[in-house]
Amino acid sequence: MTRAWYGFMTARSTIALALLLLQGSQYLLHETSSPWLVLLCAAYFASALAVRLLARPRLPRHAADPTWLLTAGLDVLAVALLQVFQAGSNFNYTPLLGVPVLQTAVLGTRAMSIGMASAITLLLVLETWWGSARGAGETTARYLQTVLTGLGYLLVAFLANQLAARLVREEQLALASQHAARLQTQVNELVIEALADGVLVVDAAGSARTVNPAARQLLGAAGLQERDALVLSARPGWAPLLELAMMTFERESAQVADITLRNAGKGTRRVRVRTRMTEAHGLLQDRLCVLFLHDLREVEARLRTEKMAAMGRMSAAVAHEIRNPLAAIAQANALLSEDLQDRGAQQLTLMIRQNAQRLSKIVDEVLDVARVPAPGRTSPPSLVLDETVRSICNDWTQQSPHDRQVLLSMGTHGLPVDFDTDHLRRVIVNLLDNALRYVSGGPASIQVSTQLSAERQSSLQVWSDGPPLEDTVEQHLFEPFFSSESRSSGLGLYICRELCERHRATIGYQRAPRQLAGATALGNEFSVQFRPPKPATGAGRRNSSQMPLV
Repeated sequence: MTRAWYGFMTARSTIALALLLLQGSQYLLHETSSPWLVLLCAAYFASALAVRLLARPRLPRHAADPTWLLTAGLDVLAVALLQVFQAGSNFNYTPLLGVPVLQTAVLGTRAMSIGMASAITLLLVLETWWGSARGAGETTARYLQTVLTGLGYLLVAFLANQLAARLVREEQLALASQHAARLQTQVNELVIEALADGVLVVDAAGSARTVNPAARQLLGAAGLQERDALVLSARPGWAPLLELAMMTFERESAQVADITLRNAGKGTRRVRVRTRMTEAHGLLQDRLCVLFLHDLREVEARLRTEKMAAMGRMSAAVAHEIRNPLAAIAQANALLSEDLQDRGAQQLTLMIRQNAQRLSKIVDEVLDVARVPAPGRTSPPSLVLDETVRSICNDWTQQSPHDRQVLLSMGTHGLPVDFDTDHLRRVIVNLLDNALRYVSGGPASIQVSTQLSAERQSSLQVWSDGPPLEDTVEQHLFEPFFSSESRSSGLGLYICRELCERHRATIGYQRAPRQLAGATALGNEFSVQFRPPKPATGAGRRNSSQMPLV
């Protein structure tokens, strides 16, 4: 209704200007108009223009509102004075009274519109009586014309008020619906933002329309700003996600698949993706594909927790029961070997001792799994990653300097990470021992590096030039009691993963290129991504260094 108010104010100003020009031209050219009429039209135009330019839309809903005196009341007064002062002329100004009738009908209440039409009808009757008293024309015809005109004003006022009231109701409903839709949109955005699963909305061109924080984290795009456009074809590691979205558009049906996202410098991440399509109301380009991303690590963690909760208790109990007789067997074998002179018997006792040590190591690893603290129950101290990694690798190489060579490349500039030193030692030693079994033995065949991402997140990489793993081995790489060797317990990498997850870190495997003997070589890389660092506490920056340990 605000636009209607401005429309009526503009119409009033236009009519007042036309009256002023009419009276002014008559006064200047023919001198048939009184100067008082010119002044009346000038005052009317100034008032109408002032209301149009200075007043603000204020829709009067009551008859006592003073706004009516400045608008509709002034219109009726100006037209009535012009009609009275020029009663003997050929001009009839009564049709202009339709403006205040329409104004009150559209902007006012029904009673106000009927009242305004009745008041104007009464004025027309008085004007007819005045003309009849002065003997102007046929009395009966003038009264009939006045009655018909007043009846027309009443009908126009009633119908215009009904239409205006309906428009007002529809406008209010539209505003209420718009407000409800805006609130629902805000609620949807809040729900999507708070979802633990990733939500990604893409169009047919592969451009993301909506990406919640969980999806950015899964895609490795947490550093991008929300206003930055995210295109799935921008990174090769997102290709499986783009293919699944395009398949959804082509088949026009929901899809479910487990895919692997490869993020440069951050390893791989297994994700279960469910797709849905919006309803088509037009072209295919108008349809959107909604992808729900669920980190399979959480599913596997729940299953692993339930599985290991029971297996851990049983394994710990069995390990305790095995340890005592195993110690007795080892001690008895040692005493027996002291008195044996036969070479064949000594070989048998050596075999017993080696297998007893192997069993003892398995028992220790099972007990270590049971002793790993649950996440959140401890607050691990911070350690300087570069110094700690260099110290651990140095201790590991000193055990056999001739066979163990490691090329170090430190690049976190002395920033700390939240990880227990003993736990990090066990992780690195396990990874180095695994790497040592399959390397070629040449210089720089084992490389350990630390890196700092653009988001200032630290990571650790242990690379070796060994052959690639089989797909079946890679799929179960971090599962307990799984090993490609018959003499391995299959708990080493599982313990590494458990320790990393207890410290809010992640560990992954991928084939990655490195520089080896002046050429680029592919190798097996295990990468540990530490959780984002706390605000800096003034730790000094250090230059990236690369040095071999022999």
